[in-house]
Amino acid sequence: METRAYLKGTRLSPQKAGLVANAIRGKSVQDAMDFLIFNKQKGSAIIKKLLESAIANAEHNNKSDIDLLSVKSIIVNQGMRLKRMKPRARGRADRIIKPTCHIEIILAEGDK
Repeated sequence: METRAYLKGTRLSPQKAGLVANAIRGKSVQDAMDFLIFNKQKGSAIIKKLLESAIANAEHNNKSDIDLLSVKSIIVNQGMRLKRMKPRARGRADRIIKPTCHIEIILAEGDK
C-alpha cells in the first residue's frame, strides 16, 4: 500500500531540496530518519517533518507497520518564484528571485 504526503510552496530552492531528496530515495524509513536527523542542511529539517507526516498518514489511514515502510519515491518540483526589488545606485533597481519548491514523498511497504 502506498502513502503520500505533500508540501507545497516551501521557501527552499529545488536544487538544495533535491540534494537531500537524492540521499534518502529508496532507503527504509528508519535509515532516512537517521540521515535527516544528523544532516545539517536546511532541507533536511523540512523533509524530516514531511517524512514524519507521511509516516503518520501510513499508520493512521492504512494501518501500516512502520518497520516495513520505505521511501519509494521523493519528488521535488519547482514552485512559484517570489520576485523582490533591491534599490541600487542612480535610482535603479535589481530584481531578487526567491525560489520555492513543492515536495512529494511516497512511502510503500517493502519487505526488508
